[in-house]
Amino acid sequence: MAITITNNGGNPGPKGINNSVFNQVDPTKYTSLFDFIDEVNAPDVRANLIKTFGDQGITGFLKLTGAVNNAGTADEVTYWEEARLHQKQEGAVKTTAAVSAKSFILDGIHQHGGTGYDAQSEDASVKPLVARKGDIVLANGGDRCICTGVAITDAAAGTVEVTFHTLVDGGLSAELTADAAVELPIVGNMFEQGSDQPDRFLESNVVKRTNPYSIVKETYKVSGSQATNIGYIDLGNGDYRWYLKGEQDTRQRFMDKREMTLLLGEKATTDQTAVKVGGSEGYFAALEDRGLVTNQLVGATAVGTGVGPLDDIDALITQLDKQGAPAEYAMYCNTAQMLALDKMISSAGAGAATTSGVAANFGAFNNDKDMALNLGFSSFGRGGYTFHKHSWKLLNDPTLLDGSDFKGVMIPLANVVDAKTGNRAPALEMNYKAVGGYSREMEHWVTGGGVLGFSNDTKDVAQFNYRSECNLVTRAANQHVLIK
Repeated sequence: MAITITNNGGNPGPKGINNSVFNQVDPTKYTSLFDFIDEVNAPDVRANLIKTFGDQGITGFLKLTGAVNNAGTADEVTYWEEARLHQKQEGAVKTTAAVSAKSFILDGIHQHGGTGYDAQSEDASVKPLVARKGDIVLANGGDRCICTGVAITDAAAGTVEVTFHTLVDGGLSAELTADAAVELPIVGNMFEQGSDQPDRFLESNVVKRTNPYSIVKETYKVSGSQATNIGYIDLGNGDYRWYLKGEQDTRQRFMDKREMTLLLGEKATTDQTAVKVGGSEGYFAALEDRGLVTNQLVGATAVGTGVGPLDDIDALITQLDKQGAPAEYAMYCNTAQMLALDKMISSAGAGAATTSGVAANFGAFNNDKDMALNLGFSSFGRGGYTFHKHSWKLLNDPTLLDGSDFKGVMIPLANVVDAKTGNRAPALEMNYKAVGGYSREMEHWVTGGGVLGFSNDTKDVAQFNYRSECNLVTRAANQHVLIK
């Protein structure tokens, strides 16, 4: 039997290209020479990957601000902060004391040892007993009054009433309304001749704070087939394997999300049956809870009658003075805040006691002006403070915090003293779990069924895993500023 040959493709053409083109032997079957040549010419591909949005990574804020890394060995970090050395006597006016009244009584006060006393209470209605008989207080901002009696009204609960008398015969300069909450600074004390020592002493107090750790995770996968594919784009050093780009981006997203978790995290207070994580206090949450928070951009107040261009920064400096703030601050801001500061300084003009451009105080940069400039800072001084301002990419990213409530922060460039141990520590401290040589600061491992040489699984996939267990401690948050 003779062999039968079937030509299913018509006239055969060269292998490896679209043979149907070569079957167009009749020039009327194509309209131009381009239709023919386009099928065989190699595309003109540019191998470089264009960074359309620049460097999109936002990690680095914490390192640039001097946040140090410390290892932790518990599920949360405990730290201590010093309370105010001097305390006011707070309470509610029991009955209205009219103008010229020579005495008044405060109640709603609890003494140590009673069931109603809690030095760490966040209940604003719980006012601890501070004043002692003989103490001098200021009422109405200037009326000097002396404490003449502390009467226990409920021994079990520890509730007391405190009586004050004016030192001058004219009495009070303004009315104290019944049930009005008052705060009386204790400015001294006086005792009669031959009297005994005070019947109570004031114990120093520290504030205990805790912050749990957050566990941040990420994963990237590539199949064995995709791991061996070559693409058009040069990812560096002549490597065209596209999966490398995916892995690099995943790693950067993981690093960014870890830092954003430290900045934006909150302790969970919702139903734990729905939200399984306890949460962790981030930098912004710490400032919202116990820091200084503005209600607008610094320098945004319109200049007009009675309002100068520096009123905003002056109001801020006044508050910093009240908190015993250090003399140098780093300001990390979005573009709108940076421009507002520039306009504020330029509007102030010469002779406004403002140093624009580069200020003379560079203690935070080893007194090196060039170091500050190389790190992207520009500076100005006002009221004994130096402010180094720097653009913060995170706040300008339209896929992240651009358009959010957060416009910038001001970080004190000084160490703080731990009230319990006396050790000096930076204002920001990033902690991670670690013990016995095992660290969870930045864990990275790969599993795979032989893909890329990883043979600890059976799947035809290489899985890249990332994990970090970390938290952020914000010390002396009262000296930090959150710009909203």
